[in-house]
Amino acid sequence: MAAPAAAALSWREGRMYRDGVPHRVLSGALHYFRVHPDLWRDRVRRIADLGLNTVDTYVAWNFHQPREGRAPDFDGWRDLERFIRTVQEEGLDVIVRPGPYICAEWSNGGLPGWITGRDLAPRSSDPAFTSALGTWFDELIPRIAALQASRGGPVVAVQVENEFGSYGDDHAYMRWSRDALTGRGIDELLFTADGPTALMLDGGSLPGTLMAATLGSKPAAARRLLASRRPEEPFLVAEFWSGWFDHWGKRHHVRGAESAVNTLRSILAEGGSVSIYMAHGGTNFGLWAGANETDGRLEPVVTSYDSDAPIAEDGTLTPKFFAMREVLGAEGPLRSPERMPTLPPARVPLTRSAGLLPGLRAVPSTHTGTAPRPATFEQLGLDAGMVLYTAHPRIPAGTHRLALSDVRDRALVFVDGAFLGIADAGSRELAVEGKGEVVAVEVLVENLGRINYGPALGGHKGLLGPVLVDRRTVQGWESAPLALQEWSDVELSEALAAGPAPGPGTPSAGFAVAQLQVETPADTFLALPGSRRGFVWVNGFLLGRYREIGPQVTLYCPAPLLRSGDNTITVLELEHLGGEVELRDRAELGPPEEYVEEFD
Repeated sequence: MAAPAAAALSWREGRMYRDGVPHRVLSGALHYFRVHPDLWRDRVRRIADLGLNTVDTYVAWNFHQPREGRAPDFDGWRDLERFIRTVQEEGLDVIVRPGPYICAEWSNGGLPGWITGRDLAPRSSDPAFTSALGTWFDELIPRIAALQASRGGPVVAVQVENEFGSYGDDHAYMRWSRDALTGRGIDELLFTADGPTALMLDGGSLPGTLMAATLGSKPAAARRLLASRRPEEPFLVAEFWSGWFDHWGKRHHVRGAESAVNTLRSILAEGGSVSIYMAHGGTNFGLWAGANETDGRLEPVVTSYDSDAPIAEDGTLTPKFFAMREVLGAEGPLRSPERMPTLPPARVPLTRSAGLLPGLRAVPSTHTGTAPRPATFEQLGLDAGMVLYTAHPRIPAGTHRLALSDVRDRALVFVDGAFLGIADAGSRELAVEGKGEVVAVEVLVENLGRINYGPALGGHKGLLGPVLVDRRTVQGWESAPLALQEWSDVELSEALAAGPAPGPGTPSAGFAVAQLQVETPADTFLALPGSRRGFVWVNGFLLGRYREIGPQVTLYCPAPLLRSGDNTITVLELEHLGGEVELRDRAELGPPEEYVEEFD
């Protein structure tokens, strides 16, 4: 069964056609939600300079609708239609991958926490899930449909779900997903994409829908496997992993230009169409970075999504870019500079402003009252950030065990304002000294990133199990959500005005400010020597997390976030604050480690 002849992209007898003319899709992945919108055109232009004819992007549902009960947002940074039109203005086609699951090392794989917090089976034909998804698609899909090539737009293909065969085998859900697209106006080429193994293709492919592969190596083997099942279909590599992402506490993954180019050349030699993942990775701004899980251990993804892509996080054209450009046969002068302007290196002192707990307490809570049990992030409507839990148990005289039976993901524990210790999945118990009196127990729980891949997708966050003093359950909890990702200058000002922590708290943690004078805005890279872990805002925009353990050292700050004159850098440090912010003129993403993803 061939693709509809009316579609811009069609195929027959193993060949792809664009408007009836033999065609090879040469695409690059670029996610609008990872690039400042003022830089969309620049990054698209660089993809064209690479020699590609198409841009593909995921759509992150939780980016558009992070809160239940609020209409999806398609303005500003979330203006998907503007992004698609920008690609068209630069002369490229667009492939849209609307999910709803996108993986992408993005929080919860793109699914809103308020969806996976419900009692339902995500990514399945469970009516509770498909009903909510249908409502979202009612908002999203007509916007994409209106920009299809058949209606004068650049959208030439739309993906059905995403690598579903790596997750499940609910074929009724996959059929529902395809029908949800066509029923809302999608008439361009549809395709599924899965890893090139029998297991994954069995679960994720659909009869009558083009079967594509995702891979980092061995394209000839993938081609043979797909051809054994669909000999009439063209070879489409929906993701060619020319680099890889990073986890906190590990090394920075790179893939040499020669290795990447050899695989790209092999895909083309197999007659394949291809999308380079990522052509430009961008940044997990805010708290949108996801996490993986290995043997029960959470592995959070870093703020940078550079991914060792041919176009670096700040737009720099790398040696891999020029090597790929040659293989792709691109000719003519580059329209973009090899590197964007940067601010000169500088050191800016950090001025301590407020203690950790006073600053957090100073931000008015959207949730009041007490309950027998701590509320989860999901019950509080909180996708990311932190929750400050407070209870007032009586601790008998002597040394006792304070146990957090199930904390997701990491907690700072305080008793009467004094720091007691850290609790996480590997260390859940702390010793507490009692005097037979009532004390204030405060537990600050940080969500380190929602899992974006595998069966643990959709896990909840917060204090999920009881907090115990010895064998007795602590009851009567206040749960104050701290939606750091949604904070504006108002919340930051309230926190900063709270003043230092009184008594024996953690004076080295808390809020601090650096003032930066800029003549002409340009890119810069922020480092925080001496600081251990926390969050950085620039002019009220949450740039992302930093952690002393690396591998990422610098946070990319694009020029559009700065302004001529005064700029404010705000730091929330959770453990130990350093004395300054460094401005550097290039990224430092950590010691490299060569990595190529392979399927057995």
